[in-house]
Amino acid sequence: MVVPADVRAAVAEHARAEEPNESCGVLVLRDGRAERYVTGRNAAESPYRFELEVDPEVWFLEDEGYELAVVHSHVSAPPRPSRTDIENIGLWAGRPYVIYTVRTDELAAWRIRDGHIEELPLY
Repeated sequence: MVVPADVRAAVAEHARAEEPNESCGVLVLRDGRAERYVTGRNAAESPYRFELEVDPEVWFLEDEGYELAVVHSHVSAPPRPSRTDIENIGLWAGRPYVIYTVRTDELAAWRIRDGHIEELPLY
């Protein structure tokens, strides 16, 4: 997965603006390349978990050939899925799952399926 500098910057800016809570949103991908980041709202308003809310129109982008990847931030924990992330994967199981860590400015991508975690290459 390729996340260009401008898209990474948008993820980081959103994460910093939402501190101390986790931020969340969606990467819009075409052929494995992030074209943009759509900010979401963390309905949980929590520093430990997120409940993604985005404009319903975002979900229809898949009908136009885009792949969607959920993104959320960790304030200080490493950009690795937490137990909460794994237990609450829900509809994102098997899909790209991206985590940004505010403290270290790191971005990492994963695929979580049936309790197994696979790191995805991120460029």
